[in-house]
Amino acid sequence: MADAEERLRLRLDWHNLIPPWLRRRQLGLQTKDQNFMLEGSAFWIFGGSVHYFRVPRQYWKDRLLKLKACGLNTLTTYVPWNLHEPERGKFDFSGNLDLEAFIWMAAELGLWVILRPGPYICSEVDLGGLPSWLLQDPDMKLRTTYKGFTKATDHYFDHLMSRVVPLQYKHGGPIIAVQVENEYGSYNKDPAYMPYIKKALEDRGIVELLLTSDNKDGLSKGVVDGVLATINLQSQNELNLLTTFLLNAQGLQPKMVMEYWTGWFDSWGGPHNILDSSEVLKTVSAIIYAGSSINLYMFHGGTNFGFINGAMHFNEYKSDVTSYDYDAVLTEAGDYTAKYFKLREFFGSLSGSPLPLPPDLLPKTTYEPLMPAYYLSLWDVLKYLGEPIKSEKPVNMENLPVNDGNGQSFGYTLYETNIASSGVLSGLVRDRGQVFVNTVSIGYLDYNKKQINIPLVQGYTVLRILVENRGRVNYGENIDDQRKGLIGDLYLDGLPLKKFRIYSLDMKKSFFQKFDINRWSSVPEVPTSPAFFLFGLSVGPSPADTFLKLEGWEKGVVFINGQNLGRYWNIGPQETLYLPGAWLDPGNNQVIVFEEKMAGPMIQAVETPHLGRNQYID
Repeated sequence: MADAEERLRLRLDWHNLIPPWLRRRQLGLQTKDQNFMLEGSAFWIFGGSVHYFRVPRQYWKDRLLKLKACGLNTLTTYVPWNLHEPERGKFDFSGNLDLEAFIWMAAELGLWVILRPGPYICSEVDLGGLPSWLLQDPDMKLRTTYKGFTKATDHYFDHLMSRVVPLQYKHGGPIIAVQVENEYGSYNKDPAYMPYIKKALEDRGIVELLLTSDNKDGLSKGVVDGVLATINLQSQNELNLLTTFLLNAQGLQPKMVMEYWTGWFDSWGGPHNILDSSEVLKTVSAIIYAGSSINLYMFHGGTNFGFINGAMHFNEYKSDVTSYDYDAVLTEAGDYTAKYFKLREFFGSLSGSPLPLPPDLLPKTTYEPLMPAYYLSLWDVLKYLGEPIKSEKPVNMENLPVNDGNGQSFGYTLYETNIASSGVLSGLVRDRGQVFVNTVSIGYLDYNKKQINIPLVQGYTVLRILVENRGRVNYGENIDDQRKGLIGDLYLDGLPLKKFRIYSLDMKKSFFQKFDINRWSSVPEVPTSPAFFLFGLSVGPSPADTFLKLEGWEKGVVFINGQNLGRYWNIGPQETLYLPGAWLDPGNNQVIVFEEKMAGPMIQAVETPHLGRNQYID
């Protein structure tokens, strides 16, 4: 009841913010020759992307106020299907996934909204935002009119659109446009697919302007009848596409850069990507002076909390880091950059009235170093997890009989079997499998290393492979081939191994509830990994943001008060994990680290990120 009253209040407040000429709410956003029109008046879209699922809910307002103070008038956001329907037919729009609250907050602050509901969104999230349980079907053809995909999409849209329809402009909400899928022209496997998605939106009550969005590679194939085409780019060299292709494809229509890439994402083991602020200003101003509306992707990137990051796999597999800083207009922690102030001055020069003052920065702090207090090896944890899954052959993550038949989406899976001889172990491991003989690590299997020598064994020997899903591919033609774990048989000297015991280590909150504090032991002088380490973080009465630096640790995951902060890995480029103060409690806080290989002596909580950016200097 309280939630309903709050939403009604927001709607009333929003109505009072609208000038009288907009209160009729009859026409919505339309196209007329080369102009966007809102209720018959010319309208420019100055947008910025912020993803609610990448920002702590407590900070949504801060980020949106900063967006408005930069001179932008429109918020764009994706909707991640995999997070909202983690199990088939079970929906979650609570907490950090409360899409409606996020959109009404934008309305209350005087922002319009362009919604990008998918079902596929790319967005550098696992499987482009598609739920992994779709891959239980061995014949699944994602992003096509294959019946198994459309049936699931229809059911999801039935639920999602019932929430979205009341948020539309013509119903009194802030949504002025809705995107039809995302960059389909670069995929283009089914000519019937985009018309199907368009109809699926319209049949469920979407009445606002429809858009497509494509990069230069897909622009010629992404056009849909009755839908305005927009483009994605970063370089001024691509600006001629605005006038040449769009004009040829759809006649005289308003021009829109749906994604002007203000930076780029990082991959583990790669460089930290940056884009000079002067270059950004030059391109943004050129786009607008060319008569185009614009959306800054990203205005604020945020964080790939948990295991939600995606991956790329063209010549080689590369998974995305936890930070989605993106070298965007705001940093990962929401701080201002040189880009922000240059763009604010530019958009301010286009505004007919003074811009609101930028909000003060949220405080950052250094806390005392965290020392591990307790320890629990993975091998000790197994006995608290209940009976393993028994299977004659390996089963991939998505087809494990867990989570009410929906398989495992994220995290790790441990495969065990008994062997009686040495030999060459081989098989398809997705994405990275640490191999153990009993409890001794002997190396890894992954995309590049497909076999490993098993040393001489005597008597009863347990072969174990701890497999991590490092992130499903989020872009490209091979999204149908993103099953994780052990794929097919595992061979020893060419003979398939049998009789596996399989543990699903998804590391959700329910996972940690299986081993309470009484089961932890003191940290040994030389800890055996993989293992869990328990820390206490003492915080004063006003918790502030900080960054965890895991110097001396090799690879793993950090959890704070049950929240999964994400992965760390000493190969970089990311060296610190963002810890929002909003997720800390005054007093003592529980920190758990799962370390795969080598534990460090402590964790530092520092005030600034490493390989991040200074607040004011590019």
